Amino acid sequence: MAEFKIEDEDLYEILEIEPSSTINDIKKAYRKRALQCHPDKNPDNPNAAKLFHQLTKILEVLTDESARRVYDRVLRGKKEAALRHKALDGKRRKLKEDLEAREREAYGGRKRSSSDELKLEIERLRKEGSRLVQEEMEYIKAKLREEKQMHATGTKYRIKIKWIAAKDDRTNGGYNQELLSQFLSKYGDITAMVMSPKKRGSALVEFESQRAAEMAVDLEKGLAVNPLELSWINGPPCGVRSSTIKESDYESVVLMKLRQAEERKRLIEQMMADDET
Repeated sequence: MAEFKIEDEDLYEILEIEPSSTINDIKKAYRKRALQCHPDKNPDNPNAAKLFHQLTKILEVLTDESARRVYDRVLRGKKEAALRHKALDGKRRKLKEDLEAREREAYGGRKRSSSDELKLEIERLRKEGSRLVQEEMEYIKAKLREEKQMHATGTKYRIKIKWIAAKDDRTNGGYNQELLSQFLSKYGDITAMVMSPKKRGSALVEFESQRAAEMAVDLEKGLAVNPLELSWINGPPCGVRSSTIKESDYESVVLMKLRQAEERKRLIEQMMADDET
């Protein structure tokens, strides 16, 4: 795994937030990513500890007012320089690079750059520590303990299901537990399913395998007139940002759907024939 340098990275992009994000936004994004990438949840990933450490360093910089101000200046400068560099043709680009190299040599290190200031800020944070970061670390530990207890009697492949349903809709948007089970069981064994007793248009399902849960999240849409929205309760596995479904898995589900459609068509035709006789 390549060395992680704060000054070379877009920390906001890593946390999937905007540079204008508030401290609360940053903490929320950190918690989400940290819970996904914690080494305890990824024992088979040799880079998990490094990823988690990187996230902690990011939190440290972005939640310290002085360090963040310097980092933002570095990031802004790099982006502006990249745009200027891109606009130059090959010959002018080479002249610019040579000029910058001579300037650095002429200063002989006497001029402190924004990157140098950022390194000093990072060193200060290392020596001083951060109460906020420590609090967040404690939060992550507590959350992991809570999840461990929650998973002690079952699996961790839990999915949240949402759909549109008015409070006074007795049909619950057209869905019930039997229909949801019919839609979802084709992906794999379901170990538990709970319809929300208070909130319409909401349910939880737990799959026995990660593969089944991933396919359900990526592929299932439910009724065309009222589509389902499926999402991970505790976030997807660390590092997963897009579909992880293999082509063979997708094809098997498509075939199952085709067979179900054919079966429905056959039953309808049979019912119509019975009505005519």
